[in-house]
Amino acid sequence: MTSVDRVLIVGGGISGLCLAIALADRGVEAEIVEIKEEWTVYGVGIIQQSNVVRAMADLGIVDKYLDAAFPFEHPCLYGPDGSLLAKLPALRLAGPDYPANLGVSRPALHKVLTAEAEARGVRVTLGQTVSDLASDDSGVTVTFADGATDRYDVVVGADGLNSKVRDILFGDAYEPRFTGQAVWRHNFPRPEAMDHLCAYPSPEGNAGLCPLSEDLMYMFVTSVEPGNPRMSKEDLPALMRDRLKSYSGVIGELRDQISDPDEVVYKPMEVVFVAEPWFRGRVILIGDAAHTTTPHLAQGAGMAIEDAVVLAEELTGKSTVNDAFAAFHERRYERCKTLCEASVQVGDWEISHSPDADHQGMLVKMITLAAQPI
Repeated sequence: MTSVDRVLIVGGGISGLCLAIALADRGVEAEIVEIKEEWTVYGVGIIQQSNVVRAMADLGIVDKYLDAAFPFEHPCLYGPDGSLLAKLPALRLAGPDYPANLGVSRPALHKVLTAEAEARGVRVTLGQTVSDLASDDSGVTVTFADGATDRYDVVVGADGLNSKVRDILFGDAYEPRFTGQAVWRHNFPRPEAMDHLCAYPSPEGNAGLCPLSEDLMYMFVTSVEPGNPRMSKEDLPALMRDRLKSYSGVIGELRDQISDPDEVVYKPMEVVFVAEPWFRGRVILIGDAAHTTTPHLAQGAGMAIEDAVVLAEELTGKSTVNDAFAAFHERRYERCKTLCEASVQVGDWEISHSPDADHQGMLVKMITLAAQPI
């Protein structure tokens, strides 16, 4: 077993919080620094597929937010007019007592994760990040942005797309790339009939609805945005309605209700994948810092959560830190690479209006892959 007693986690998002909880449960002191001074998250939702429900059950956390989430079984694909095209597989990977899939609002999940970390004594410092990392055989000397220094056995970069830790490790070798698309999101009251994930793929993009709780759901739509234009906040409702103009049925009805700029969340799609081992010395990357992908397969946050589960297992199960990191990379690299590339492929199909596009086939293939043990 490694002699890892103290771990610094840079980034207090989903992967960082899940890792801190997992390490604390194994007797490792975990500390988080988060660059945001106000610890907020996007006020929209997250889709947790069966592999993510399994990972959260492994962490012992899923029961803590089931009441604030919305369980469902089969995701379904529909035509732009609302006609049913396909019912996708539903796999209860966490066991028969748990649903195959969950929708949950990001604020609700964040509230649970922060409370669980606090209950385990995880120290969190807001408005802080690192400026330098010096790794040697016995640990890492960390210089923080405010000039303070400290010493840790391991440092984990869970600091997302624009990772400072990744920059320290790899320089400018891995810079985020705009894919040519963006995603628009908006919350709505949930009608009783909206009880599963509904996706509406079309040549123009992919819209969808996902229940998040008894009284909340969210809409998403992807769009091609050449040149990554800047959007003014006051124009967001009209622009989102325009991206939904080809849809009828329930999507069309909801489209006409979009009017408040504060309710529209617009995000350009950017990707990055570290195409070599995600660690150097005693410093390692997880989650979006190592593999940011697009939302087309709804696996970005899921891969980050799985990273946290696997890294905690390996850090407390191998004889050296290097062995732990190598084992983590062996378990995660190809799985994440395949899912990330598949998600980008779906986006490329939408951008090019490709006649070879096969949303259903790709989703089934990736659901099957994600169901494999991590």
